Amino acid sequence: MQYTISAPGRLQHTAQLPASKSISNRALIIHALSGGTILPENLSNCDDTEVIISALQDNPYEINIKAAGTAMRFMTAYLAVKEGEEHVLTGTERMKHRPIGVLVDALRFLGADISYVGEEGFPPLLIRGKKLEGGELEVPGNISSQYISALLMIGPVLKEGLTLRLMGDVISRPYIDLTLWTMREFGADAEWSDFETIEVRPQPYHERAYYIENDWSGASYWYETLALSKNRDDVIRLEGLMDGSKQGDSSVRYIFSLLGVKTQFKTTEQGVPTTITLKHSGRCVPRLEYDFVNSPDLAQTFVVVCAMLGVPFHFRGLSTLKIKETDRIKALKTEMRKLGFVLKDVNGSELIWDGERCEPDMESGIDTYEDHRMALAFAPASLRLDALKINQPQVVTKSYPNYWEDLKAAGFEIVDC
Repeated sequence: MQYTISAPGRLQHTAQLPASKSISNRALIIHALSGGTILPENLSNCDDTEVIISALQDNPYEINIKAAGTAMRFMTAYLAVKEGEEHVLTGTERMKHRPIGVLVDALRFLGADISYVGEEGFPPLLIRGKKLEGGELEVPGNISSQYISALLMIGPVLKEGLTLRLMGDVISRPYIDLTLWTMREFGADAEWSDFETIEVRPQPYHERAYYIENDWSGASYWYETLALSKNRDDVIRLEGLMDGSKQGDSSVRYIFSLLGVKTQFKTTEQGVPTTITLKHSGRCVPRLEYDFVNSPDLAQTFVVVCAMLGVPFHFRGLSTLKIKETDRIKALKTEMRKLGFVLKDVNGSELIWDGERCEPDMESGIDTYEDHRMALAFAPASLRLDALKINQPQVVTKSYPNYWEDLKAAGFEIVDC
């Protein structure tokens, strides 16, 4: 499948964002650990969330989480504490090559019964659930925050709770904070005791009604769309977002302020989702340097938007991009060259564009590598091109299933070739 995307001349649009995938997935696991019967409201309808819902509701022996990395990490820890249950946890071929050994080793240290069905260190996993003692555990701070979040969320049901020490530099700290915040929303006693240690006391979760706010990651693509629009009077409105959100990707509003996008919040009571309005400010930095260590999922968006705006950049903190749905650093270098931009990487953790150009070759289209964020981030580039082809566009269902329909509602023409 291939879409050809052509952009409208004007943008006056109110976008219906998906619910937060990050909060939905955390709330579902915590809700299940609480023994609750009332599902959280406004759950994301993306693939990653639906595989967790299906697994929790159907409880099959073999659980296939497909390409959902978050689900693989969270379900591994969850199943490890489900006393008396036995499951095989598997996924796509790509998932079977995404490492999970650090999390399995940590859970085994706590007493979990987990074995590898295939290659050591990778899914599928055979998990026999049991009551775990808990206690003190040390893990590297530079591993995926999803490993850390998976361990934290089972902390309240461990006999001795969990003292988790993160050794060395801690990456993606906002995602860890989001986990702790969501845990406390369900009654957990969990907090940082110092800069590198988190204490989770053995205090059970409480069932409660819970509403999921909309997704700041999804909002980033509309920020990108406004930034790339050429009409200074264009306006985009986004509903269901919160000022002061705990989502790490809410930092997108501050970064885009450097690229000429102004964010206006509608006045509302604190903690209530609201509508924000995006407008052009007319001010853009000549060069952008930024460390994405706390928000790596935004990197693809800013690589595309900066290049299309002609803003050279140096982005750091990208080490986790190599173990996502694809090697995102390699994929970005390849696909940006098709648009005529030559990117350089440093040590697999930095991306640089110093203004170097090459002859574009867009005929074959932008490949998405089974990675939703490749399609989501590249589509707005059509605002600066005559048209843009996206290959395998259906990958957006992983996090933003209605993305193409939303673009059409905003005036984009999308043709299925």
